[in-house]
Amino acid sequence: MKKTFIIILTVFAFLLVALIAVPFIFKDKIIERIDKEIAQSVNAQVHYDFNNISLSVFKRFPDVSVTLREFGITGNPPFQNDTLVHVDQLQVDFNLRSVLFADTPSLSGMHLDGGSIYVKVLEDGQANYDITIPSEEVAESESTFEIGVDLIEVNNLNFIYDDRQLDYFMALGNVHLLGKGNFTADVYKMPVEMDALIADVTYEGTNYLRNKSFRGNTNVDVDMENMKFAFSDGEFAVNDFLFDLFGFVALPADDIEFDMEFAGKDNTFKSILSLVPGIYSESFEGIKTSGTMDFNGFFKGIYNDNSFPSFDINLNVADGMFQYPDLPKPVSNINVAMKVVNTTDNLDLTKVDISAFNMNFGSNPISGRLLLENLVTYDIDGNLVGKLNLEELTSIFPIEGMTLKGMLDVNATAKGRYDSVANIIPSIDAKMLLTNGYVKSADYPAPIDKLNVNASILNTSGNMNDFLVNLSNFGFELEDERINGNIRIQDFELLNWDGAIEGTVDVGKMMAIFPIENTIMEGKIIADLKSKGSYKDVEEGRFNRLDTRGEMLVQKFYYTSTDLPQGIRINDAKADFTPERINLTKFDARVGESPLTASGFLSNYMNYFLKDDETLKGQLALQSPKFNVNQWMVESGDSEDSELTVIELPKNIDFTMDVAANEVLYDNLNLKQVKGSMTLREGILSFREASMVTMGGQVVMNGSYDPRDLTAPKFDFNFNVIDLSIAEAFNSLNTVKVLAPVAEHLTGKFSTRFDFAGLLGQDMMPILASLDGNGILRILDAAFKDSPVLKGVTSLTKLNDTNTIQFKNLNLPIDIEDGMLSLRPVDLKLWDYQANVQGSTGFDGSINYLINMQVPAGKFGSQANNLLATISGTEATGSTLIPVSINLGGTYNSPKIGLSGENSIESLLTNALKSRVNSEKENLQSKATEQFKAAEDSIKSELKSRSEALQDSAKKEAEKKVSETKDKAVEEAKSILRGVLGNKSRPVIKPDTVKIDTTKTGTN
Repeated sequence: MKKTFIIILTVFAFLLVALIAVPFIFKDKIIERIDKEIAQSVNAQVHYDFNNISLSVFKRFPDVSVTLREFGITGNPPFQNDTLVHVDQLQVDFNLRSVLFADTPSLSGMHLDGGSIYVKVLEDGQANYDITIPSEEVAESESTFEIGVDLIEVNNLNFIYDDRQLDYFMALGNVHLLGKGNFTADVYKMPVEMDALIADVTYEGTNYLRNKSFRGNTNVDVDMENMKFAFSDGEFAVNDFLFDLFGFVALPADDIEFDMEFAGKDNTFKSILSLVPGIYSESFEGIKTSGTMDFNGFFKGIYNDNSFPSFDINLNVADGMFQYPDLPKPVSNINVAMKVVNTTDNLDLTKVDISAFNMNFGSNPISGRLLLENLVTYDIDGNLVGKLNLEELTSIFPIEGMTLKGMLDVNATAKGRYDSVANIIPSIDAKMLLTNGYVKSADYPAPIDKLNVNASILNTSGNMNDFLVNLSNFGFELEDERINGNIRIQDFELLNWDGAIEGTVDVGKMMAIFPIENTIMEGKIIADLKSKGSYKDVEEGRFNRLDTRGEMLVQKFYYTSTDLPQGIRINDAKADFTPERINLTKFDARVGESPLTASGFLSNYMNYFLKDDETLKGQLALQSPKFNVNQWMVESGDSEDSELTVIELPKNIDFTMDVAANEVLYDNLNLKQVKGSMTLREGILSFREASMVTMGGQVVMNGSYDPRDLTAPKFDFNFNVIDLSIAEAFNSLNTVKVLAPVAEHLTGKFSTRFDFAGLLGQDMMPILASLDGNGILRILDAAFKDSPVLKGVTSLTKLNDTNTIQFKNLNLPIDIEDGMLSLRPVDLKLWDYQANVQGSTGFDGSINYLINMQVPAGKFGSQANNLLATISGTEATGSTLIPVSINLGGTYNSPKIGLSGENSIESLLTNALKSRVNSEKENLQSKATEQFKAAEDSIKSELKSRSEALQDSAKKEAEKKVSETKDKAVEEAKSILRGVLGNKSRPVIKPDTVKIDTTKTGTN
């Protein structure tokens, strides 16, 4: 017996050791197959660390499990900055027998624990999930896996679907999913369980669900051959609202076929109440409720571009009531009967019938009904009647820190058809009256008092010209400051109006009562305005028939917010209104740290405010003793890392602005005596005779800034530069540093008339590779010394007077094309030698110049004299001119300097003197020039190709930045998920932040 036990124990130990050893023995084999499968099927960047992979046979014996931690997939352009998938931990199960003995391991299970999926579809339909290699390419190689998955498990997954083509956005958090089934079969049953937080569902700008919990379990009958998915025995819930869903969805071709029924399940009135925004909160469980509800319907038919399924949705609430804990009064007698039905395949023929709707707010009843026959002729029959005591609201709803008083009466009926062609609208009789309104916040000692509103809408005949909106009285009082207004609108087609507003509003006091997060606003707005006219006259441009008169004053106004951290302070402003225009007669302000005064006028303002696609015209004169532009060209006022960003200009504003400023701070420039005229028209800002004193001289410019294409903003300027300091231009202007690096070692002044155009990057700096321009650079008197180029020439030529060059009355013809500055051949004096210089500087800092000089032989010192003494039969003397051709390459600070066609200055002198230079020098330098031009053409061609590639890259980067406006919605959704779930932000997986296995195909 003992022997038998020992044998059994030994066998067990052997098996245990074998099971432990198997993962290590076959780890490389399994990982190699995983790498191979990724390489053959995934067209994206797959990131993981070899050291984060582990294997085990104990997790799902008899399967072997591969566990991968910190796994990520990022797309290829244009999705290279989007993480499609990030997984904290992914476990994949393989059939152990297939691993040991088969050529192709069988995949049997997948388990995801923690991570995020971000699906993004661009406006043109490109999708970041489209990462599979086309099937015809995959077919050429054998698959390395057999798919026999029978279990899929997901835990703690965040999912965002951002479809910009459909304008659809969905964010789900904490997704838990469990699915079982033989996924390789054509027909199988799949039990599915799921729960998640619905953070946001928005379609075409309308939000449908936000911050709702979802859970569900169902059996799905899958028929892959017919692409049919049938639901049965299911139970679903959104918050506390339970419902069944059964039927099928089929995708036989491009159409989608629905046959679905749904119904509420074991619900009470409290269930439907849980869907109301603001009510489903921490105190929801304590809310007292009663009443019954019933919900059911169906969705059946074909969905495609021309057809929409029919549907019938019914909701009934009877004797509903709810009361918040610790509050004395309920909302009671809630009864709703609603039916939304469409028996056709045309969505416009939907009928909405709310045959009953009533509830009591405390002791005040509200009741109504609505019948909307369709969405084409809008035949309507409805009414709403109710009375609300605002003081009772604080006894019904938890409104902390707010006291309300006043009575609100509403009585409205509408019946008839809306037909703009036949000039028919429903007959309407609607009245709203608010009397003795009172609002007091705990944060401010004084109330908004004597708040009264008397409004009515009347049309008894159904004719558009009998339509009347009459806001006969609107007003309130706040600490003895009162504002009153009225407006009367007649004729639905002509829209004749007659209104007025008069009084004072202290916006600081209003903000104390109704605070806005992260916003400070204070000051007084005083108005006395009357307006009378017709929208028909606006459409026809008959502005002389419009009569808007009065004035508006702003005093001690201040505004700052997260989006405007610099702040705006208006000390005193006054605007007079006439039918033709608004005259700004006074404007004394400080924008950020910059004082600013202005005057001018706006015209076409009625058309601009009342019609689409109209242009606001105006003329302004702006003056400032010191204006800091930098403060307005950063994303946030206090961030050291903020960058200049492209400024979009409105296309429907036509302004002419005369500007005068004693000092302007722009980037690292200090501009003095700034004046000129600017015109903003059709989204382009043009400058005319804009002059300034800067960098020791004066600049006058004409030109334009055109950001209509935000991905490729353009500039085109003509500069007249007078006596600018060369040194200051080098230190202040990055373009000079790159294209004219020689300026670093030049002292003196220069003048030029230069045309300059190109593209701006997203940091508002010129894209050097895009620059084009031409002009003449004039240098009256300058010194060039201590340059690495001069030191190189001295070392090469052995000339003893080349460490400094003095320039006088020098005119240099300059061209810039595709970011390459070219100096056309120019004759000048270098030191005391006649020379001809030509060449170019690239946007990458490279230089390529040819210097043809005529140097007297005696200037080369003893080496020339010794040569002259040894050469007989020559007429050469110490004054004989030696042609010296010097090539400058490399970069300015690291130049490569050589003699054209020669190895050393000694051989140059020898050959030149022996060939009686005077007769040969032109031929020698012509040959050097010819060789230089051939090399220069090749360099220019290469730089042009690089320029085009860089501009294309810059445009793609700009397109990415422009799309970041929509990406903010994604980030906000992620913030919501983190805030609601309490999770820390997971790192974004990028290639340079993860250790990638270099021995395997870890990145594809």
